[in-house]
Amino acid sequence: MKARTILGAALGTVGGAVLGNRLLERRASDLESPLPGIERTYRWRGIETTYTVAGDPNDPDMLLLHGIYTGASSHEFEPIVERLAEDYHVYAVDLPGFGRSERPPLVYSATLYAEFLRDFTADVTDEPIVLASSLTGAFAVDSADETEFERLVLICPTAKTTDERPWVRTLLRTPIVGTTLYNLLASKPSIRYFYDRDGYYDSDRIDPDEVTYAWDSAHQPGARYAPASFAAGSLNADFDLATELAALETPTTLVWGRDAELVPLRDGRDLAEAADLDLVVIDYATQLPHAEHPDKFVEYLRAELPRADIGTGD
Repeated sequence: MKARTILGAALGTVGGAVLGNRLLERRASDLESPLPGIERTYRWRGIETTYTVAGDPNDPDMLLLHGIYTGASSHEFEPIVERLAEDYHVYAVDLPGFGRSERPPLVYSATLYAEFLRDFTADVTDEPIVLASSLTGAFAVDSADETEFERLVLICPTAKTTDERPWVRTLLRTPIVGTTLYNLLASKPSIRYFYDRDGYYDSDRIDPDEVTYAWDSAHQPGARYAPASFAAGSLNADFDLATELAALETPTTLVWGRDAELVPLRDGRDLAEAADLDLVVIDYATQLPHAEHPDKFVEYLRAELPRADIGTGD
C-alpha cells in the first residue's frame, strides 16, 4: 500500500508538472513586433530570423544586438530606437533562438552567433555602427576582423558568464524536468529579479511591460534551447577579450553602468587600459544603461558619433 501511495504521488507530481508546463505555454501571448519600423526576415542556415528596420536608408547603418538572458530580444532597445532612427538607418535583430526569430533545438555557441553576425552584416547591412550588449559584445568582436563594421559600441561586454557545465544544458533540454526548471527560471518574479539585480540601478524604472514582453518571449515554442546553452557556458567566447580588443582595427568604445555588478566597472577599466580604448561611464546604471538612461546614452552617441546629430528629447 505504501509503495502504491509513493508511486501515485510521483505520478501525480509528474502529471502536475506536465499540466503546469502546458498551461504556461497556452498563457503566453503571440509575440508582437517590439519596435516601431518595418519588420523583415532573414533566412540563415534554415533558421528564419526576424529584424526591424527604421529610419532613412540614406543615413548611416546602425545594427543593434541585444544581450543574452532569459526572455531577451530586440525589445531591449525600445527606449532608444526611435531617437536613433532619426539619424541612422537602424537594424534591430532578434538573434537566432530569441525574440521573434525561430528557436530550433540546437546546441547554441559563441561561434554560431559570430558566424550569424558575419553573414547578416554582409547580406543585409552596409558597414554598420554596431551597438552590442553584454555577451553579444564578444560575438561582435569575434566577427569584426572579417566584417566591415564602421565602429563598435560595446555595452558592458564580456566573453564569459559562467563556467562550462554541459550537464546543465542537458538537464534543461529534458522534456518534463527541464521544462519545469526552465519555467521556474523564466517566471515573471525571476525575470523581474534579473532586471532588479543586474539590469537596472533604480527598480522604479523597470517598465512592467518590459517584464511582460520578456515573459512572453521566454515562453514561445523552443524558448528554452538557447538559454540552456547560455546557462551551460556554451556561449562563452574561446578568447581573451582584452587581447582581441587590443588587436582589433575597428574603432571601439566601451560603455559601462557605474554600479554594474554582474560585469563590474573594474572589468571595463581593465579592458580600456589593456586595449587603449575610450570608456564612457553612466552614473546610477548597471547592465542596461541604454534602457535605464536613454537620454544620457543618446547624448553620449551624439558626442561620440559626430556624423549624425541625434536628438535628446525626453
